[in-house]
Amino acid sequence: MTIAFHWLVAASVAGQLVLGWWMRTVPKSPPGLRAGWFNLHKSIGLTIALVVLAWLLARRRGDAADPLPRWQRIAARVNHALLLATLLALAVSGYLGSSFTAYPVLYFGRALPQWGHDWPAGKEAMSTLHLLAVWLLMSLLVLHIAAALWHWFNGHASARRIGLPRLRGS
Repeated sequence: MTIAFHWLVAASVAGQLVLGWWMRTVPKSPPGLRAGWFNLHKSIGLTIALVVLAWLLARRRGDAADPLPRWQRIAARVNHALLLATLLALAVSGYLGSSFTAYPVLYFGRALPQWGHDWPAGKEAMSTLHLLAVWLLMSLLVLHIAAALWHWFNGHASARRIGLPRLRGS
């Protein structure tokens, strides 16, 4: 289940990053086209946040038998915690930023409660926070992927725990 969760979130986040950067180039005219892509992005982002929250509530801590050096286990835990916190910060900043407009926040077509009012300065602040969180997320992902590849190429069991196949000779 953890492997499936990991790759589902990884694929969703990768899709969100591509969609998020692309949709910034979608013209505001004709009306509705841009809004449709933004609403899809918001819906997927909120779904990722719900999955992350559910996983945080349901997961069991463990792996005392992990043979990695202590500093690597600590670095992995810190990186994972920051990844999860950043995903949640992205969802919250995106949702609040959208709440600070005159438009409803749609979750796959259903209007969600507005937690704010049309407040351009609040929208701008949340948009800035959202963009900073995107850059932080991408930095953390580069570190995460580099460490995973390093463990994989060195034949460590930690790479197999996330579903990477064993390399020949390792």
